[in-house]
Amino acid sequence: MLPKSLLSAMIFSLALLTGCATSASSPTVSSPQAVNRIIYGLTLEPSGFDPHVNRSSELGIALRQVYDTLVYRDPVSKQFVPGLASEWAISEDGLIYTFILRQNVKFHDNTPFNAQAVAVNLDRITDPDTGSQYAVFLLGPYVSYEVVDSYTIRLFLSEPFSPLLDSLSQVYLGIASPVALAEYSLNRYQFHQVGTGPFTFVELVPGDRLVIRRNPDYAWGPSFYTLPATDAVDEVEFRFFTDSPTRSLALEGGDVQIMGELLPGDARALATNSAVKLLPTPIPGQPLQFLMNTQRYPTDNRALRQALLFGTNRDAIIDAVFQRFSPVAWGPLAASTRYYSRDVVGLYAYDIGQARSLLASIGYQDTNNDGILELGGVDLTVDVLVPPWGLIPETAQLLQDQWATVGIRARLEPVPTFGALLERVTSGEFNLVAFNAFGVDPSFLNQYFLTEGSNNWTGFGSIELDNILNEAAHQTDDTVRAALYAQAQRIIMDEALILPIRDYVNLNGSAAALQGLTFDAYGWFPLLANTSRSGQE
Repeated sequence: MLPKSLLSAMIFSLALLTGCATSASSPTVSSPQAVNRIIYGLTLEPSGFDPHVNRSSELGIALRQVYDTLVYRDPVSKQFVPGLASEWAISEDGLIYTFILRQNVKFHDNTPFNAQAVAVNLDRITDPDTGSQYAVFLLGPYVSYEVVDSYTIRLFLSEPFSPLLDSLSQVYLGIASPVALAEYSLNRYQFHQVGTGPFTFVELVPGDRLVIRRNPDYAWGPSFYTLPATDAVDEVEFRFFTDSPTRSLALEGGDVQIMGELLPGDARALATNSAVKLLPTPIPGQPLQFLMNTQRYPTDNRALRQALLFGTNRDAIIDAVFQRFSPVAWGPLAASTRYYSRDVVGLYAYDIGQARSLLASIGYQDTNNDGILELGGVDLTVDVLVPPWGLIPETAQLLQDQWATVGIRARLEPVPTFGALLERVTSGEFNLVAFNAFGVDPSFLNQYFLTEGSNNWTGFGSIELDNILNEAAHQTDDTVRAALYAQAQRIIMDEALILPIRDYVNLNGSAAALQGLTFDAYGWFPLLANTSRSGQE
């Protein structure tokens, strides 16, 4: 095995020699003038657009089209299918993954794709100077690689990690041109991105637009990519619509042809518009949930946490806030997530009598008849951190009203940004906080519910739960993993560590003239390679 530093130097030298006639900023793929151009509305502008560095879903919507990954998940079967790797093998001990790569694949700058290119990408992602916010964590216990030959690479792990294929199928581990990575600095690369995908990167103008154009030479896509139709969309301009009420207006007015995250009320109104198609898309992962702080009074008491659950009328929230587009959530996994257990369905169904009984059992009474329960002369109050996204403020307002009928005062504290939310969580001065993660493989639960999990904001620790979650991440047998995750879901709910509200459904809308628009297995990311538009709106 060659030392990684020596190998990288050899790769860069070879890449610069073979690519000396072509700059990464001047791809040699033909770029005919766009004749079927659409505008895609994004709902926020990420702080950065480099998939190896940044982690937002928004960047993936555009860049899923620019990058291929080693493997893909089929959007229907959810099974892994070949991508840039035509086949792969996993050693019996689960520590070595061997990938046989496709041949005759080229990056958009005409650099040949091979095992050395994969190695350069792994070096970049795992380099601490890259500051990867997500991609490096997707690799789990990855240790090193070995370039066996030009089209074979082995990845070595320190321990078995069954989610690795799932990780390698995500756009954050997309494979970039080694020539482009060598030519541009870490900060500048996001403006000059080069992949092997069905669309090439044209330009990024911060605060304004990101443009991609169909790659006419693309012939190596996964099995669910179809051949371009004669009226295939050949250029996409992504624009930012951060003010949510403007999204449906832009779609109705024809200013955009695709828009995500429509407000439920607007989506309901658009359902009667024949010029628009609604595409509600379930998002696997965690539901909209409120994590409960078990280290702070009064949510340090299990019975009180259970009372909050029983005192929540989730059906009323689904009706009022989400217009019935989203189903009620019952546990820490959305129903569209692998290994979801139906054993949690119906737990903590709305029962105001049960909520009051639990509170009475631990000594809460309303001695002064002001409608708020007390214990030891102290009013029963919970502090709730409320970020601005995902209709969480509207949800929190209803929770405040519902809990008041049980005798619980909820103080809502808006946190305007993700950074502000992290700062408040770190202080520990809260009882509930709204937060969640998305993904097909439930290994993301480890971040939230392992005793030492990076996002264990509940503060709950359990050797039993730790063992179950760790074993589930190591196991490769689907039946065993399903049983382990069922146990984990039940423990999380028995301990009332979260208040689940609704399974996420992304309310996408498109012009009726668009055909073939579907989304990948992760729900957020469109498959624009299959999209065409006939006629004019």
